[in-house]
Amino acid sequence: MKRSLQKVWNVISTIIVAIVVILALLLVGARVVGLQVFTVLSGSMEPTYHTGSLIYVKKVDPYTIEPGQPITFMLDENTIATHRVVGIVPDEEDPTVIRFRTKGDANDAEDGSLVHYKNVIGTPVFSIPYLGYVADYIQHPPGMYIAISAGAVLLLLVFLPDIFAEEDDKEKDKTREKRAKKSAKRGKAAHDTAVKAAEPAAVEAAEPAAPEEPADAGLTDAPTEENDDLLMVDDVDAICREFEAGRFGKD
Repeated sequence: MKRSLQKVWNVISTIIVAIVVILALLLVGARVVGLQVFTVLSGSMEPTYHTGSLIYVKKVDPYTIEPGQPITFMLDENTIATHRVVGIVPDEEDPTVIRFRTKGDANDAEDGSLVHYKNVIGTPVFSIPYLGYVADYIQHPPGMYIAISAGAVLLLLVFLPDIFAEEDDKEKDKTREKRAKKSAKRGKAAHDTAVKAAEPAAVEAAEPAAPEEPADAGLTDAPTEENDDLLMVDDVDAICREFEAGRFGKD
């Protein structure tokens, strides 16, 4: 059960991290490739750009802009607008200076003032509907603080399970080591017991003693010094008896 929950959480955390990374790339990463990101705050360009859309603007040479192209420009010091070019007006005194007449797609009339070419930021490349609401919210307090806090919590939620998993693995390893040591001690004790039990059998199975020699093993046909002495004594007794009988020397 625990492993199943861990797998589910891994999938969810991976999806959340992927979403955060994608948002970061869309909001910040676009600047790396030279795009500027703006939020559409009004419906003057409906249905081309919806209110709340995020538009990505690429810098262009103002002299390459033609009527019919949408442009993003500085309307005044504090306002940025995106409208469509409906005409190009050269300056009467300086032909190198051009101005653009613009109009919102949803507006009935043209804008009241011309756009100087130096105020042009660029032309929109693409847009993402409604993502501008998110971008605008997290760029200003309190949304900025909430985004930072949410990011920190997300990092904890993503990495804490891995930290706890590592701790669990360490505890499991310690438990395995203890069990292995206990098993080794039990095995050694069983081995020592088996060795002690085998010692009497080893004594009983010792090499049998050599058989005793038979009583008459010393009597052999071969003469010995003791037998020679006995024969000499017998010969002397026989000579004496023959001498007494008067038979000695008659032969």
